Amino acid sequence: MTQPKKSLWAWLLATWFGAGYLKPGPGTYGSVAAVLLWFLAAHVFPSQPATLAIATLIAAIAITLIGIPASTTVARESARKDPGFVVIDEVAGQLFALILMPPDWRHAALALLLFRLFDIWKPWPIRRLEALPEGTGIMLDDVAAGLLALIIGTLISRFV
Repeated sequence: MTQPKKSLWAWLLATWFGAGYLKPGPGTYGSVAAVLLWFLAAHVFPSQPATLAIATLIAAIAITLIGIPASTTVARESARKDPGFVVIDEVAGQLFALILMPPDWRHAALALLLFRLFDIWKPWPIRRLEALPEGTGIMLDDVAAGLLALIIGTLISRFV
C-alpha cells in the first residue's frame, strides 16, 4: 500500500519546519519559534522601532498569505479540518502580537503570553473565524488573536 502524496512545500511551511510535530502543545512551540526568530532578527539587524515594526508587519502578512494555501493543502492531504500539527497560523498570529513591542525579553514574553491566552481562549469574535473555509479559517482566527494581543500588549507596555 502506498502512502498518499504529500506536498513537501506545504508540509514544511504549515508545520513550521517540524515544530508542529513537537509535543506537548505544538502551537506553543510554533509561537516560541516565531518569538525567537523575531528576537534574533531584531538583534542581528538592529534598527529603529518603526523599522522593526514595519518589518514585523510585512513578515506577519507574508506568512499569513503563504499560510492560507499551505494549511489548506495540509488539511486536505491529512483529511483533517484543522490539524494540530499545522502551526504556521501560530507563527503569523505571534508576529502580529509582536509588531509594536520593543525587542527585549519582557515584551517578547508579554506578547507570547497574551497571544497564547487569546489563541487558546478564542473570545468572541475570534472563535467565529474558525468557521471560514479551510486554510482561511485555520489562519485568520490566529491572526485575530494576534491582533488582540497586539492591542492589549501595547496598552500594558505603555503603563509598565
